[in-house]
Amino acid sequence: MAEITKTYSIDLTRESQRHYKATNGKGASIEFGQGEGLMSPVEVLLAALVGCTAVDVDVVTSRRSEPTEFTVHAEGDRVNEEGASRLSDVRVGFTVHFPDDKAGQQAQGLVDNLIRISHEKDCTVSRTVEHETNVTFENLS
Repeated sequence: MAEITKTYSIDLTRESQRHYKATNGKGASIEFGQGEGLMSPVEVLLAALVGCTAVDVDVVTSRRSEPTEFTVHAEGDRVNEEGASRLSDVRVGFTVHFPDDKAGQQAQGLVDNLIRISHEKDCTVSRTVEHETNVTFENLS
């Protein structure tokens, strides 16, 4: 049986029509929705997915060397299954480079393994997306 080790929470408020703000318990927030200058909720999901592994890779490699380039690209195909939509076949690509010195080469040599470990074990977001997860909704009004 799985052991609960931490509970995460987010509070969402409506800023205006199709514009929302999600705030965590520490007061950090992101705005999203539909319209000019806003990420959609699906794009926020992709950002969380790549952000989780990016943090895992960055924390370990940057102890050795500062990257000269660190970008991650994610995309997924929206599919319709009997009138219900979801993402399918999410693809993630990392472009990470370090200086051509001993510390940079050491950091570069860790990247592939860190991506694998994050994907297989450490990234809560990708593991949640890939495994069946119970989600319940209720009206608290």
